[in-house]
Amino acid sequence: INRMNDLIKVCHIEGRVKIDNKNIYDEDVDVVELRKKVGMVFQKPNPFPMSVFDNIAYGPKIHKVPKKDIKGIVDKTLQDSALYGEVSDRLDSSALDLSGGQQQRLCIARTMAVEPEIILFDEPCSALDPISTNKIEDLILELKKDYTIVIVTHNMQQAARISDYTAFFLMGKIIEFGETNQIFENPKEKRTEDYITGRFG
Repeated sequence: INRMNDLIKVCHIEGRVKIDNKNIYDEDVDVVELRKKVGMVFQKPNPFPMSVFDNIAYGPKIHKVPKKDIKGIVDKTLQDSALYGEVSDRLDSSALDLSGGQQQRLCIARTMAVEPEIILFDEPCSALDPISTNKIEDLILELKKDYTIVIVTHNMQQAARISDYTAFFLMGKIIEFGETNQIFENPKEKRTEDYITGRFG
């Protein structure tokens, strides 16, 4: 959805992905603007090797946000990512010193700092312990009030807990899409039912 696959020569894409009724693969799409609109949080936390403050300030600075506004953005995104109370006294410390769960929430704050409309989460809890996973899930439930959230997960319990809609992909194709309750309780496609019930995985 953010066209990172453009950088992979062997990647082949068919179909359309529309944002605001515009196919993101049209030739006239500004990819830089698209990536500002579509934030990404990866499977493993990937803080930059710099301070907590500078991790979040990095994106706004690149987008030429006035210097006087940077501190407010850092504070707000840390609060919105439920991290401010844990790191407010060490904003100048290295982000690499944070725990795994804190690093992942920092990456979420860093994404929010450039005000995307959509946030992609790629297995955001797979490298985290259950307590950190719970914090991330609670955060996603809050974030979806203000952002469109697209999350990739192989954890069906997680999908059932935090999503409104679910798409089941198999070998790169959408097999079924619908409201989460319908997908899990009354799937229309046999392959969806087989996956949910553990007949294959």
